[in-house]
Amino acid sequence: MAAPSGRSGGGRLWAALVPAALLCLAARAAEEPGTAHFDVRPGGEVHSFSQSLGDYTCTFTYSAQGGTNEQWEMNIGVSEDNLLFSCSVWRPQGKSYLFFTQFKAEVKGAKIEHAMAYSQAAAGGQSDIPLKQEEFEITETTVSHREGKFRFELSKLMIVAKTPRDEL
Repeated sequence: MAAPSGRSGGGRLWAALVPAALLCLAARAAEEPGTAHFDVRPGGEVHSFSQSLGDYTCTFTYSAQGGTNEQWEMNIGVSEDNLLFSCSVWRPQGKSYLFFTQFKAEVKGAKIEHAMAYSQAAAGGQSDIPLKQEEFEITETTVSHREGKFRFELSKLMIVAKTPRDEL
């Protein structure tokens, strides 16, 4: 199941709840050892960065050109009820000046319920600027650039995934 489309009443409910859930998960994870810093390196080579928390893993894979290394962060967390896993990847300074030729964020151990990609992350009084829907695609486990539609700008990815639930 991909992210809710927002075309039904339930989709609007998700649209209202997911940002709040993301903020709560991100704030909780920021207080725990779920935040890691890494360099996004230009040069056109494909690079990956992964982080795991229990049974869940988030991997960010990319290729970028131009400029110099930029410091980025990956933040992962699990909700208190263990029903949601979150993964956020972003440049804390806001806008990346690198030219991304590709990107993919993949979660293992959970299925994506909601995801969003941004060309600019909120920082220094600036707001998040989302990519256009046609620039990226969402599957059950990945968020990735859409070949021929992606405009090479990326500064933030946010994913909320539903964890498997054991039924009694």
